[in-house]
Amino acid sequence: MKGWMGKSRVLFLFGIMLLTLTGCGLPNLTALEPKGEGADVIYDLMMLSVIIMVVVGVIVMALYFFVLIRYRQKEDNQDYIPKQTEGNKFLELLWTVVPILLLIVLAVPTVQKTFMLADTTPAEEDKEDAVTIEVTGKQYWWHYNYNGLEVQASQDLYIPTGERVYLKLAASDVIHSFWVPSISGKMDTNPGTGNVNEMWINAYEEGVYYGKCAELCGPSHSLMSFKVVAVSPEEFDQWVEEMKNVNPDATPESESAQAGKELFNSKGCIACHAIGSSPAAAGPNLTNFGSRVKIAGILDNNKQNLIDWLQHPEEIKPGNKMTGKYGNTDADNPLTSEEAEQLSDYLLQLNPTEITPEDAEAQ
Repeated sequence: MKGWMGKSRVLFLFGIMLLTLTGCGLPNLTALEPKGEGADVIYDLMMLSVIIMVVVGVIVMALYFFVLIRYRQKEDNQDYIPKQTEGNKFLELLWTVVPILLLIVLAVPTVQKTFMLADTTPAEEDKEDAVTIEVTGKQYWWHYNYNGLEVQASQDLYIPTGERVYLKLAASDVIHSFWVPSISGKMDTNPGTGNVNEMWINAYEEGVYYGKCAELCGPSHSLMSFKVVAVSPEEFDQWVEEMKNVNPDATPESESAQAGKELFNSKGCIACHAIGSSPAAAGPNLTNFGSRVKIAGILDNNKQNLIDWLQHPEEIKPGNKMTGKYGNTDADNPLTSEEAEQLSDYLLQLNPTEITPEDAEAQ
């Protein structure tokens, strides 16, 4: 008896823990609060399946307890045998037809919505103005090439609200999966020439939406986060104009940032990181680094965190491609404190546009 009671307590505590964990999470990183067209479709299908499961579960449990109570063995009539119902045509027909009908109710809208989400052809009236972005997954970050707009960016994906934005997804190394649960479903990105998947996203309102890689891709898979910054169409147009008119050779105002720019060139950073509309390099594009929500996708964007990242990238994001790539420096001590501070000052002033994530979050 004591052993049974002990196991029951453990199961009860485990159940409470699971219920508590279901309430944990980040804002804008949940499929249960849809903020976009694709997420709305997925949520409706999910709720339809949940309703069907709950109704079936309630009916089954009600019948179970009815039979359990109604036909229980009684002390004064232990030899009583209830009427047997095997071969009952009505019951056989009932529990055959009902599951088929339930499957139809679930399957028809699922198939319809699946084809709708898979349709990545812009409407005829929207073809000229439709925003198309090439998304490339890399260990452990994301790159974006805005087709026809002469804009390259990384990590923070800027999109206009109220319209479908079409994504062409690929990977440069291993399989990744692009997922922004608040505004759409997920889609794998595969390596290989011409191996491109397509999807569209549509955010209803301005905001910063959290995204994750949903495919195990290496030691820092769980740290492969990114943000989708949804702004008004007018602000998006302004962002595009300011981004594509960036001068990568501009001289920073402060002496520390100027020294940081020289380090950026001499330490070989420029070989991997582009500034401006140059094609994607080995590392993330840094054009608007100063306005990013996070450093390396996970750290708050401030000077101290940036210094820590520059000096100890492997400790923060294991398996990253930046470790040991600072020219002819010691991999265990790539930058002095002064060099890291100067380089941080240069990177943090890379903020060429007035449209920032803070503007979207303020809405």
